[in-house]
Amino acid sequence: MDYKHIAELIASIKKITPSKVYVQGRFGERDFDGAGFQVFGEGSFRILIGDYEAIRPWLAKRGKKIAARFVETGGRYSALPLLDLRRVDARVEPGAIIRAGARIGKDCVIMMGAVINIGAVVGAKTMIDMNAVLGARATVGRRCHIGAGAVLAGVLEPPSRKPVVIGDRVLVGANAVVLEGVTVGRGSVVAAGAVVVRDVPPGVVVAGVPAEVIKSVGEIGDPDKIRILDSLRGRKR
Repeated sequence: MDYKHIAELIASIKKITPSKVYVQGRFGERDFDGAGFQVFGEGSFRILIGDYEAIRPWLAKRGKKIAARFVETGGRYSALPLLDLRRVDARVEPGAIIRAGARIGKDCVIMMGAVINIGAVVGAKTMIDMNAVLGARATVGRRCHIGAGAVLAGVLEPPSRKPVVIGDRVLVGANAVVLEGVTVGRGSVVAAGAVVVRDVPPGVVVAGVPAEVIKSVGEIGDPDKIRILDSLRGRKR
């Protein structure tokens, strides 16, 4: 999907307020005929799941029958649902937010608080660390590490035709920012806090604001500083 396709999809799709409503009262089966939302339970206790704009008039019409209610909402006028994690062959920790339309590769690790937007792609065995943000269509290669709080800019607003592209085996340090349209070459390292505004060649280290090449990866004295741990990515079955 290019940025125009994503923008048109979000603009045209029906916005909903995803909700779960617990109700206790005097109900008959006819009360739920053609309700326009899902109903679970039986007798006096029911759980209503769907768009609150469909549930609200149902509640108002049966107010005298309802003894107690509790409403949970997962958003307000939301355009897209979250990705169905049952279809993801990767480790996704609680609190990660992955929007439908993102693609997560095999044996990735998505940590708490990470946000991955529509159209983003994460290659196999890549870790997206805590509170990192992958904007719309941001593309990350295989066996990378995107550090905590890092931002890979999206392409929707301001609009850009070319997404961020992170090559294989790239390390992006904590709180670094890679602006839209930038490509980071295979095996390179983006230092913590760097702001990358132009393409980065393969096999180099960039740092600073704006980021500049400061040395080659081969000049890093301690290999542990750039080592990817396979043990964190594998899953015992």
